[in-house]
Amino acid sequence: MTLYSLYAPKNQAPLAVADRFSWSAALVPPLHALAHGLWLMLALWVTKVVALGVASLWIGGEAAFWCYVLLAIWLGFAASEFHRRKAEQAGAFAGDWIADDADAATVAYLKQRAG
Repeated sequence: MTLYSLYAPKNQAPLAVADRFSWSAALVPPLHALAHGLWLMLALWVTKVVALGVASLWIGGEAAFWCYVLLAIWLGFAASEFHRRKAEQAGAFAGDWIADDADAATVAYLKQRAG
């Protein structure tokens, strides 16, 4: 079971955002950010990679590699927050639901709203 945050944009279907680790955000951050329109995440990733490239001159390549690994792990955990912030801009927060998948959370929200 996963915790889903639901956002209800006007005249659109509700958006369900899962609160869990994102493997795609950890393994291929720029592709994940581009695929989901997370421009802030992409800008942060580019900034951090450039900073690590410059810092590697002083701290060494191996230390820069391990710093990148930590950055990738952090992005995997933070991806849901980036999705949540994007969804907040699209619509109002409708609540949190625990469900097996995003569709079940959306159905639970719609049932609660209708009845």
